[in-house]
Amino acid sequence: MTAPLFCCNITNIDKMANSNTVEVKWMEGLCFETGIMGHKIILESGPDPKENYRGPGPKQLMLSALGGCTGMDVVSILKKMNQKIEYFNVSVEGFLTEEHPKHYYKLHLIFEIKGKNIDIEKVKHAISLSEEKYCGVWAVYKKTMGITWEIKLLE
Repeated sequence: MTAPLFCCNITNIDKMANSNTVEVKWMEGLCFETGIMGHKIILESGPDPKENYRGPGPKQLMLSALGGCTGMDVVSILKKMNQKIEYFNVSVEGFLTEEHPKHYYKLHLIFEIKGKNIDIEKVKHAISLSEEKYCGVWAVYKKTMGITWEIKLLE
C-alpha cells in the first residue's frame, strides 16, 4: 500500500468509536465496485439516465439507504405492537437541485402497508419513532433537506 498523496490533519479521532469502512474500486469509465459485508454492488452513473447501467448511481443508493433504515425500524416497531403486517413497502422520492453539485434538497416517503386490523395511529407512531429516535440515515438527511411522508393503508 502506498502513502496517500494528500491527508488532512485529524487530531481528535476517538479510537473507540464505532465505525464502518468500505472500499470503492474504480473499474472503468464511471463504473465502480464496492463490497459491503461480502455483497458486491456495482455503481455506475453517466449523463444519460436512459442508458443501461450495470448498477445504480450513488444518489439512488442514498434513497435506498433511507427506505431500508426506516423500513426496518417501522416493521420492527409494528411487530412489537402486535400489528399483523402482510405487506409493507417504502417508496422514497428524491428531488434534485438544478445546479451543481446536484443534490437532494427534498425527499418524500410513502409508507404502504397492508394487514389484518392495522391501526393507523400505531403506524404513525412507529414512523415518528423511526424519524425522531431510531433511523440514523433519517437523522443525517433531515439536517440538510426537507423530508415529508405519508401512509397508504392498502385493503
